[in-house]
Amino acid sequence: MRQAAACTGVTLQIVSAFRSIEYQLGIVERKLTRGLTMEEILRVSAAPGYSEHHTGRCVDFTTPGFTPLEEEFERSPGFAWLRQHAAEYRFALSYPRGNRHGIAYEPWHWCWHARSPRP
Repeated sequence: MRQAAACTGVTLQIVSAFRSIEYQLGIVERKLTRGLTMEEILRVSAAPGYSEHHTGRCVDFTTPGFTPLEEEFERSPGFAWLRQHAAEYRFALSYPRGNRHGIAYEPWHWCWHARSPRP
């Protein structure tokens, strides 16, 4: 998929992919140490054991000139390319605005599905 994007002049860079449960726990612990509440953390990060990153099927993308893991990614050529082509590679945006899980909007977070995702 990255190669196909590159052929059209779009650079997709991987920020994060597989994460172990222990690594996810470390993310939560670091945020707690910074003073965030568990409620605040769980709006933007899955609890250890519940992250799609544990499956090895999802990827967080960025593209040059855009801050990784920020909503501004939705204005990038990378996001536009993913919106148009990701389904061809069986990837779907996991957390669109107003998603049923109540998870914060993550335009950078895409997950591979064994069956083609709904458009």
